[in-house]
Amino acid sequence: MPSFWRHVNKVLEYSNIIIEVLDARMIEETRNREIEDKIERLGKKILYVITKCDLVDIKKLEEEKKRLRPSVFISSTEKLGTTILKKKILELSHGESVTVGVVGYPNVGKSSLINALSGKGSARTSAQSGFTRGLQKIRVDSKILLLDTPGVLPNKEDNDFKHAKIGAVDYGKIKDPETAALKLIEEKKELILKRYGLADGELENILEEFAFKMNKIAKKGKADLDGAARLLLKEWQTGKMK
Repeated sequence: MPSFWRHVNKVLEYSNIIIEVLDARMIEETRNREIEDKIERLGKKILYVITKCDLVDIKKLEEEKKRLRPSVFISSTEKLGTTILKKKILELSHGESVTVGVVGYPNVGKSSLINALSGKGSARTSAQSGFTRGLQKIRVDSKILLLDTPGVLPNKEDNDFKHAKIGAVDYGKIKDPETAALKLIEEKKELILKRYGLADGELENILEEFAFKMNKIAKKGKADLDGAARLLLKEWQTGKMK
């Protein structure tokens, strides 16, 4: 068993409540069903925390709130929802002292969430996926202790585009960035065309125009499609597209 799974299993065992951190832009894609099944088998309480809520339409979030219960929406960068989250944790613990595990995909926003809750910068953050290593304990206040874990991919999941889209694999490490970027353009075409002022057309032509617009030029004045693809994935992963 990989060492990170041992850490995760310990967190699930020691925690009273498990927070699963989800990306508001891709809620279903960032749910880790394998961990959710473990939580259910252990009889532990789960709390869905949907982060980066400032990047999506609030109406969409309200629909999700009806489906995922209990859930809290936050934006760590905008400092939105952290007080509500603390209240929800204590509500679930009936006001008693509680240990809360924090799980989720790599780079989904766990460390930023912990920093927002603790207010101390206790958990290190980075835009690069897989930054958190090992088990960290973070005291939020006299009643709430957080246990952080490394980001975890389901054992049976092998989906390069999904991992690129949700940021589980850093844009610089994607094996086939052009294919991932083309699929992102296909899924988010309207958003990308509007944000970068691109003309509608074939996916390859959109990526090429994006390359020229962002000054990603290869030899002989041709578009640097690899560089453009990685830049587009970076823009998406770091929340530049709203």
